[in-house]
Amino acid sequence: MYIVIVGAGKIGYFLAKRLTEAKYTVSIVEKDRALCESIARELDVLVINGDGCDPRILEEAGIERADVVAAVTGDDEDNLIICQLAKQCFNVRRTVGRVNNPDNEHTFAELEVDVPIDSTKIIAKIIEEEVSFSDFVSLLSFKRGKLAIVRLDLPSDSPVINKPLSEIKLPEESVLVSIVRGEQVIVPKGNTILKAGDDIIALTLVGNEHKLLELLVGRV
Repeated sequence: MYIVIVGAGKIGYFLAKRLTEAKYTVSIVEKDRALCESIARELDVLVINGDGCDPRILEEAGIERADVVAAVTGDDEDNLIICQLAKQCFNVRRTVGRVNNPDNEHTFAELEVDVPIDSTKIIAKIIEEEVSFSDFVSLLSFKRGKLAIVRLDLPSDSPVINKPLSEIKLPEESVLVSIVRGEQVIVPKGNTILKAGDDIIALTLVGNEHKLLELLVGRV
């Protein structure tokens, strides 16, 4: 998979670092020349010094063969323009846009940015929902708000403890994506047995979060 990242601040840098460690091919576009030189020394990626809102610069970064474009600059207008260029001019299949101002998230979704990432909203949700029920947090919604990624910790009194997934009927259009058990990351299968303390990441329809909570935790 080929990924173009626009913006080489801390988010862009660590995103590129993680993706290259996972053996993806990555290129970075960044306006700051000194930052470009620093990243080129540290990471084995193609680094282009220039404005990501310029189609010629995006072409230099190889956007025409990109599977994903991630616009993670500190400017919402730039991120939106970059995602629009990726979709409309270069037919990139998937775009990810960083939303710095939460008020702009709706605009990103309306203009078909596939995954608008509002870090402020995610952090606020974690704080608010940990206060109300500490074992369940809605992390992110995407596909125009139709799907949500949620995290929950299975308490010791969960009704699904010691049951295989094949015996658990999840809410409609819901799937368990991963289970973190101590230092172990488990890809859930039908014969996977759920244990107390499991940290579960699930994908579900927006509106089904509480049904999922009730099923797995046993209370709302």
